[in-house]
Amino acid sequence: MIQSDWGDWLVRDVEEANPTGVAIWYLGCNGFIVKGSEGTTIYIDPYLGLGDPPRTVRMIPVPFDPAAVDEADAVLATHEHTDHVHGPSQAPILANTGATFYAPDDSVAVAHEDESWTDEWDVTNDQLIEVAEGEALEIGEFTVHVEVANDPDATHPVSYVFEHDAGTFFHGGDTKPTDEFDRVGDEYDIDLAALAFGSVGRIPDKQTREPKRTRWYNDENQLIECAAALETERLLPSHWDMWKGLTADPTALHHHAASFDRPRRLEVVEIGDRVEL
Repeated sequence: MIQSDWGDWLVRDVEEANPTGVAIWYLGCNGFIVKGSEGTTIYIDPYLGLGDPPRTVRMIPVPFDPAAVDEADAVLATHEHTDHVHGPSQAPILANTGATFYAPDDSVAVAHEDESWTDEWDVTNDQLIEVAEGEALEIGEFTVHVEVANDPDATHPVSYVFEHDAGTFFHGGDTKPTDEFDRVGDEYDIDLAALAFGSVGRIPDKQTREPKRTRWYNDENQLIECAAALETERLLPSHWDMWKGLTADPTALHHHAASFDRPRRLEVVEIGDRVEL
């Protein structure tokens, strides 16, 4: 069971919002809620778990209980890792709202085979939809393009490009730089990109539990490399707040971005913050 530190004020804030274009809330880790002017609401990688202490220790509040969510059109996952596909965080949203879960094959396999969402929660098979690179999803007022991602730690990662009359939002999951981002930057006019940022730390190995030098996310130079290739106007660093031993200071990115044409602006947000597209 998920127990929120914040009650239900954040999901109520989202549900009561009437954005003139697109509003985006940061949920900490790599989670976001995107809501359009017509009310379409999409959750991306919402994770409300505590990790696996003492190996992975959550450093930020649990911002809401998924059972409190009354309005959602879709939940999207970028890859199969627990902090991106997590039944206790995501299945109650599907059960409460009838939303559709879109994710690549290995992520849907976690929902079906590893966590048995359709047995444990009131979720049906037709709510769990596989997607692959090159597909385009029509979700309410959004066109969502499934794009490439480069995450060597994942078995099948993807990224998402959200197109709306108000602008274009890119969510990279835990991607690192890839030559493909030059094509993505040329193909889409990206206004805001969320990219995973963190430090290198010593995290206990999953099997031996011995401390091991661990790099899961982009460092400063990699993050700006991604943003420059995507030609994004604004860069929003994510994931830097989540795990003990891998946290980082996103304000340091100002120095790394200073000599590049893109991104033109750095959006440093904290869990619960809202930005406009």
